[in-house]
Amino acid sequence: MTVSTEKTRYGSTRGQAPETGFSDILLAGLASDGGLYLPTAWPQVSVAEQAAFASASYVEVARRVLTRFTDVAEDDVADDIAAAYSGFEHPAIAPLVEIGPDLYLLELFHGPTLAFKDIALQVLGRMFARALRKRGGRATVVAATSGDTGSAAIAALGGLPNIEVFVLHPKGRVSEVQRRQMTTSPHANVHNVALEGTFDDAQAIVKALFADEPFASTVGMTAVNSINFARIAAQCVYYFTATAALGRPATFVVPTGNFGDVFAGEAAMRMGLPIEKLVVATNANDIMYRVLETGVYAPGSVQPSLSPSMDIQVASNFERALFEASGRDSEWLRAAMAGFARDRRLELPPHVRTALAARYAAARCDDSETLATIARAHRETGHLIDPHTAVALNAAYRMNREAGAPVVVLSTAHPAKFPDAVAKATGVTPTLPSRLASLFEGEERCITLPNDKALVRAHIESMLAL
Repeated sequence: MTVSTEKTRYGSTRGQAPETGFSDILLAGLASDGGLYLPTAWPQVSVAEQAAFASASYVEVARRVLTRFTDVAEDDVADDIAAAYSGFEHPAIAPLVEIGPDLYLLELFHGPTLAFKDIALQVLGRMFARALRKRGGRATVVAATSGDTGSAAIAALGGLPNIEVFVLHPKGRVSEVQRRQMTTSPHANVHNVALEGTFDDAQAIVKALFADEPFASTVGMTAVNSINFARIAAQCVYYFTATAALGRPATFVVPTGNFGDVFAGEAAMRMGLPIEKLVVATNANDIMYRVLETGVYAPGSVQPSLSPSMDIQVASNFERALFEASGRDSEWLRAAMAGFARDRRLELPPHVRTALAARYAAARCDDSETLATIARAHRETGHLIDPHTAVALNAAYRMNREAGAPVVVLSTAHPAKFPDAVAKATGVTPTLPSRLASLFEGEERCITLPNDKALVRAHIESMLAL
């Protein structure tokens, strides 16, 4: 089978940035008008090719899917993908594990930092390096993380030439394993900032730095958060492989914070993949549950939880879903995002709510339910699961499931990343994989800063000696 040589073009959800190609959006991250990039037309994967994915390796499926999005030579894409996944612990990369009748875990944590972010960022890091070698110059990656993006970005970009990496995490709001995976990096191009605030505060600073055009241009600022569409493109692959392995459409239940992982499912659907439903599973930080249930998008205060990577009240990628649900009405979307930034509230019009409801359902789960679900999964299946996976599995347990209708829960992190919660629920402390056994021996390198964009900017400038 051949892949179309027609190159996908990209435009902003807010409609005021020029259309461009993949290499440009890869290094830009956020569009110049503050919007998020999406393909101007979704590339399609035929039914016949989807069926052929059942006998193909994950690396091969990734090549076939990602080539549709890029303007990079196919051989280069293939080389980057093969290198990205060569260090994964499981040969299937994203194995599908049945834990009950028509109930599956899609294990996405077999990469170097034990979280699903590795699947995209290992590819993204290599694409960054290749693009910079071709274009020349330097890039400054500034990432906000609720725990997993930061360590995955560091694992992908640490030590690479011509790239400086600044990671902002909310101080005291990530697990010790998550923190140490970031702060014990030995690479000189990695700079960790513990921000005195929440993930939403860190994310707001990153967006404000992008909007500070003289600064962003001077440092060559780019993003590895899921605002970068390359992340979405890489993550939609496992929806294709899981569906191909099942041989029939499934409902996917996704633990959700910034909405990127679940929007990757929508991306796959828009490329032609049949999916029954995407279920958005939230913890107590339930803004996505509330907006899908009530039609009102309004953040509350961030509540610390046992699933810290989901402790988010403003989900950046929801803008992409709103753009699609509105019929790609960039004028409405631009006004809606401006109103939300001003009022911290957005009431969705009926046609947008209807379009979202056709694709998404929602559920929420508090910490006590999370612990109960971890305990139940271990008792009934023998599997240890992390708290984020438990939030999604709790939603799956509560669904009215029909015989023969598969439900796939995205298992987004290894239980050893959250040993205290797992041990509290089960009495069993998960073992950290041997390749991370030295994690608690390394020296930590991190600076603490107040929640202040100017101070973060000054720190970045000082590290870059500007």
